[in-house]
Parts: sequence; C-alpha cells; structure tokens
Amino acid sequence: MLAHALPPPVPSLDTYHSDVTNSPEVSHIEDTPSVAAKHWFKSLSDAIEAKDSTTITAHFLADGYWRDLLSLSWDNRTLHTIPVIKNFLDDNDRLKSSGLRNFKLEGKPVLLRANRDFTWVQCFFTFETNVARGRGFFRLMRGADDGAWKAKTFYTGIEELKGYEEHRGSTRPVGVNHGANTDRKSWKDSRAEKREFIDAEPTVLIIGAGQSGLAVGARLGQLSVDTLLIDKNDRVGDNWRKRYNFLVLHDPVWYDHLPYVTFPPHWPVFTPKDKLGDWFEAYAATMELNIWMQSTITSATYDEPSHLWTVTIARVGHPNRIIKPKFIVLATGHSGEPNIPVFKDQNIFKGHLCHSSQHTTGGSFKGKKAVVVGCCNSGHDIAQDFYEQGADVTIVQRSSTYVMSSAAGLGVLFRGLYEENGPPTEDADIMFSSTPNHMFQILHKYTTEEIAEIDRPTLDGLQKVGFKIDYGIGGSGFITKYFTQGGGYYIDVGASKLIAERKIKLKQGHEISHFTETSVVFDDGTEIEADIVVLATGYKNMKTTAVKILGSEAERMKDVWGLDSEGELSGIYRNSGHPGIYAMGGNLALVRFWSKRLALRIKAQVEGLAPM
Repeated sequence: MLAHALPPPVPSLDTYHSDVTNSPEVSHIEDTPSVAAKHWFKSLSDAIEAKDSTTITAHFLADGYWRDLLSLSWDNRTLHTIPVIKNFLDDNDRLKSSGLRNFKLEGKPVLLRANRDFTWVQCFFTFETNVARGRGFFRLMRGADDGAWKAKTFYTGIEELKGYEEHRGSTRPVGVNHGANTDRKSWKDSRAEKREFIDAEPTVLIIGAGQSGLAVGARLGQLSVDTLLIDKNDRVGDNWRKRYNFLVLHDPVWYDHLPYVTFPPHWPVFTPKDKLGDWFEAYAATMELNIWMQSTITSATYDEPSHLWTVTIARVGHPNRIIKPKFIVLATGHSGEPNIPVFKDQNIFKGHLCHSSQHTTGGSFKGKKAVVVGCCNSGHDIAQDFYEQGADVTIVQRSSTYVMSSAAGLGVLFRGLYEENGPPTEDADIMFSSTPNHMFQILHKYTTEEIAEIDRPTLDGLQKVGFKIDYGIGGSGFITKYFTQGGGYYIDVGASKLIAERKIKLKQGHEISHFTETSVVFDDGTEIEADIVVLATGYKNMKTTAVKILGSEAERMKDVWGLDSEGELSGIYRNSGHPGIYAMGGNLALVRFWSKRLALRIKAQVEGLAPM
C-alpha cells in the first residue's frame, strides 16, 4: 500500500520546537541539535587534523557514507561502512598525502525531515588540501546504539586548485590594453586567431558541441586550458534542433542552467528544443569557446610515452588539419549509436521504417496508421505527436515503464533543491550530489510513493488498458532508473492520458515477429496495419560511438554509465580505461556539476598535480 503524501520538510532549527517536538517520529531528539552538530564537526575536524582514522570513523554511523570527489584521490569514490572508510583513509596514508585540513562550518546547521523515517541535521562546510580548496556537506542522524549524533552521509569535493583559480569577479580580465600599441589587434581578430589555433595546439580536444561539450569547454576555458571543440553539425545547437519537432525538455528550468550563465527570469519552465539550440549557440559565443563546426575525425592515434594524440580533422571548407592534444573528451551524449533492431522481412515493408533519432514529425501522416515501438520518453512524445497530427497510432510496450507526471513528479523530486526561490544552483548541486547514489534506492522509495499517490488517477487509467507499470529498482523510481539504465521511464506530459483513453492504442508484452508489405506482425499472431513504424528502441553504450570515431584506440575504454560497486557512475567523469580519453554526458544538471570536476582533474594533470 502506498503511503499518503508526506509532511513538508522542516526548514530550520529556528522552528524546531514549534514544528517538530510534537511529532512522534522525532520526539526523541535532544533539543539542541545545532549545538550537537557543531560539537560533532569540531571533534571530527580535530581528528582529521590529527590524521587519526580510528577516531574519524567513530564519528560515522555503522552504515554511514563518505563520498569524496578528487579531495583524497583523483577519482570519484563513495565509501560505505566504517571499515571501508577506514581502509580507504589508511590506504597510501591518504590523510597525510592529501593534506586534508582547515575545516570550517559554512552557515548554520539545519534540521530537515527528509521523509517519515529520516530526519537529520545538515550543513555545508569548507576545507582545503595541499593543492585545492573544497566544499563539503554532512547529514547527521542519531545512532541507534548510543543515541549520539553521527554522520549518515559526509561529502568532500574540491572546488578550485590553489594557484590556478578561475579569473572571475575582482580578478576578471581587463579586456583591453590601454596605451599605444602598434601591434594592437581587435578583439574580433584575436578571437578568430585563437579559435583557429594558428601556430598553436589545443591541450584538450572535445568531440561534440552539445550541452556536455559546451559545459566542460567553458570550465576548461576558465581554467586557461587551451581547448578545441569539434562537431559534425552545421551550427551549435543543431543536436537539439534536428530532433523531432515538438520536443520540449522534460526537466524544469531551475534544473537546467549551464555553468556561469543562468537562464533569465522570464525563461519558460520547460524549454522547447529549438529555443534551447539557440541558447546553446549564444552560450558558445558568450563563453568564447573555440569551436569548429562541420568537422569530423578521420584518424586518431595515441602515443603513450608522450601522452599525446595525433588527430586528423576533416573540416568543410578547410584543408585537413592534424592536431596533437593531450586529452580527448568524448562529449557525444552518455548514450552511443542508435539501437536499431533488425526484423524478419522488414525489407518488404512498403511503409516508412526509421529510428526515433531519424524522425522529425508526424505532420505528413494525417489519416494514416503509425506504430511506435518503445515506451519511454521518446516513444511517448512521438506517439503523442502522431495523435495530434491526426494519425491512427499504436504504441508498443514490450516490458514495463516507470511513469511519473512532469507537473507532480518533478515538483516532489526536486523539492527544496531545484524550484522557484530555491537555493543557489551550486548549493543545490552539492546537496543533491552529496547523497550517495546507492542511498537514493532507500530515500526515493518514499518519494516514489508520494508521486504515485498524486498520479494515482493516471496510473490507474494506464493499468486498466493493460499498460505495465514499474516503480524502479526496489520501488525507488526515476533517479535510480536513470543512473542504472539511462532510461526505462516516461515523464508524462500528456501521452499517458491519451493511452488511458485509448486515443493512442496500446500493444503490450509482445515482440515483433516479422513485417508484411503493409503491416507489423507480433509473436502472438496479431497484425497491425502501418504506414510508418518508428523504433524508439534507445541507444547502445557510449563506447560504441567512441570506437566509431576513434577506432581501435577506444576499445580500451570501459562501458559508460551504470553504477559500479560503490555506486559511482562507471566510465564517465573519471578514468575511462584509456589514459587519454574522458567521457562527458548526461542531462543539463549532471553536465553542469560534473564538468567542473572533470575540468579540475584535467587542469591538475596539465599542471603536474595529478598523474596522467
């Protein structure tokens, strides 16, 4: 049985007595959690300064987590349970080698009821290492054994490298050299020369100028790392413009800001694809990114001793160019090549058969029959478009799908983080990312239940027509599905109601057996007439695109995406398996956060602070 909607989070310790003490869930909590949190933090800081791993881990719950991004190692790590945390700290004497120190609280500890089972005290803090300054975030809960406040989650992540800080605010560029200068060049001419890398080599080559490439390119630019982006499209933003016509982002505006330049306050909550493409183009110009459009790689080889690539680039309207970057960042999206199944007798089908990546509009199929194979975001969006364009459309659901409404689901999922009048985006990103990914499987069971109660009429309507619904891994919903599968869900913007009302027909639980000249035949013998069949069947692993572009060099890469044993995303934002390749991808929020971490790691390698 799904729970009723949960009470809102408790906003502050200032309201602790009036809002919480009468609640049976938290009546056992002492009346000074803020003081307790400060004492805990001071004691932990002293233990870290003393490099005493035994005392440090005594500040954690038995099932506590320490998530560290580049502070104690040049990797993304999540350590779970006291023995694992202690072993990590003791390995290579990390506390001494990193110089982790100078911990200071940032702001006031806050009491938050996350759900009916989890109430904790949380706070930001700052720290430094030998080479970096960072921010952290902790969540303290009462221990079941001794009742003491201890860490359920503890996050540390670097924010800047000492001596290599971004030039912003009071250290921003002047923009002009005053005085007489007979060699003076205009800003426009200087930009053109820099963009072309005349008599220069880029340190980093980024393949792809979508959100991933733009974000990490902007980050590297602010760290003074010479970076070139290339893209096969005609214009920046075409990766969105060329998708199906009625595509609108399913994530809200507060979640989707790019680094440094936020959307203006009048920007719509949900962004149409062409508007986003134009924003990307403006962003690239604003951030002065060096981009070669209509460019592809014809060959790429890596020399391990010198840590240099030799890359030949074919660029429309220009002679081929050979460059020698130290790093390649593959920013072609966290998915790979389209997953296009082959069916028996599809060659005799007289209608149109295509993958969703090749489909733009159902406008020319009014009064005709359309079949959409696949029941996640793209499949639903395309089926809804066919219906709105006047086609007779059937959507094929082969397994099950997690469904949540955009209006209710995202509001609950991002509550307190990404919303109007929410915290600063950088703070929200750290609060979200400080939660270990495996812990989402516990926390989001309650969130998923709350969303499902709000969406109950829609979900009941879908199930009545035979639509198969799941609630993700262990009932944890959207986030864990996204991190583990990269799909398997639909954020409902209208198609669910059409399916429930049978305005979009449903074929559930059967695979395509074969095609005829005019129809699709399923393994149960059912036949559906079709003038067009769109395969919304997803994409292969990102590694397939890497191999296609870079050849055999990329075979050394790990598979990209999915969670490793610690709960960290595999092969992306970190070691790829090849010393000269990094992978960058994901939604706008993920690339905003992780582009900074990847850029800092690359800068550290360039400056000799981190191993190649």
